[in-house]
Amino acid sequence: MNDLTQSRWLPIVLLTISNVFMTFAWYGHLKFKNKPLLAVILVSWGIAFLEYCFQVPANRWGNSVYSASQLKIIQEVITLAVFVFFAIFYLGEKIRWNYIAAFICILAAVTFAFLPQKP
Repeated sequence: MNDLTQSRWLPIVLLTISNVFMTFAWYGHLKFKNKPLLAVILVSWGIAFLEYCFQVPANRWGNSVYSASQLKIIQEVITLAVFVFFAIFYLGEKIRWNYIAAFICILAAVTFAFLPQKP
């Protein structure tokens, strides 16, 4: 493997791009409720294909520097961060205090997952 695929940042960048596609695939159709369900399913599948084109390499290469559990936790935090921006700027939703409190709890969980382990 080369230096790029050994990078600690490459999986995070790829997972972020992947999550942008995933969020649009899963929630983008909410602005098009008048479109036929089958049409939005097919469009979502197409977008999800692009998501997988970033997610699979992110996890494959990321597993050389992170455990599978750490990758999943990173992915969940990125998913929430991307969704917050998506909900505010695309769907026009308001973020309430309890959403922020929940996000802080999840960030605390990340801290526990990345604490050094005793040998």
